[in-house]
Formats: sequence, C-alpha cells, structure tokens
Amino acid sequence: MTASRKRQSQKIGMLGEEVVAAWLISQGWQLLHSRWRCRWGELDLIVQGEGMLIFVEVKTRSDRSWDSGGLLAITPQKQAKLWQAAEIFLGEFPQWADVPCRFDLALVRCGGATSFPDSDLSRVQRGESLYYQGYEFAIADYLVSIFD
Repeated sequence: MTASRKRQSQKIGMLGEEVVAAWLISQGWQLLHSRWRCRWGELDLIVQGEGMLIFVEVKTRSDRSWDSGGLLAITPQKQAKLWQAAEIFLGEFPQWADVPCRFDLALVRCGGATSFPDSDLSRVQRGESLYYQGYEFAIADYLVSIFD
C-alpha cells in the first residue's frame, strides 16, 4: 500500500469513527474518549451510559472488503490487545474500575467519494446512508458484547 493510500484509509477510518460516535451520542451515550492510545494499541471509542462503560471497536470498509466488512479483523490477537488496552485504561481512570464493561463492534460501510453536501450527523440512523466529508457512510451493523 502506498503512503497516499494508507493516509486515505486512515482518514476514512477516522471519519467512520466520527459517524459511529455521533450515532452513539444520539442514542443517549456519553462519549468519554475517542482514539485513546496506550502501548497495546488504540481504543477507538469509549462511551458511558446506563451504568456501563463500553469500548467500541470501529471497522470501516468499502463494499469490496476481503474481511466481511471488518468482522474478520477481530482476531484472537486483536481481542487480546483490546483487553490489554482496556485494562490500562481502567488503571489510568480508576473511577471506572468498578463499572460493568463490555466490548462492542461497529461495522461501517464506506462508499466512494461524492459531491453531496454533508449530512446532519446528529441524525445518523443505523443502516441508512449519509454523506460526510466527501464520502458515503452507513453503519452496516452494530454488535453488542462481542467477547461474550
């Protein structure tokens, strides 16, 4: 992958995370952190609500993805890194240590570049297309408690 394609892929991934964050906020969750980093990797989104802390992994893919829209990217190695990162997060933020936690997975579909004006992110609906930063996005699926 060229450096230019890698930057574009990273940008699309970040935009997908922003779309999911807007959707979660519209569902009544409070966004605590996005792209929280530690030595084990990154936690895409950390949200809180209903007495629970949720670590949300976001996978943004085109329709032609090789990994079932990002689902196959959650390997046992990736799961272990997410667990380790969450443990470090809870160590750094002990006020959340006794709160029930879970890991969710958001699968976001991204279409090609468009010239449509940006959609209102406060109105994101799961499964419906929206236009953001020159791309078409849709939250294709949202899987709750992926490690259970």
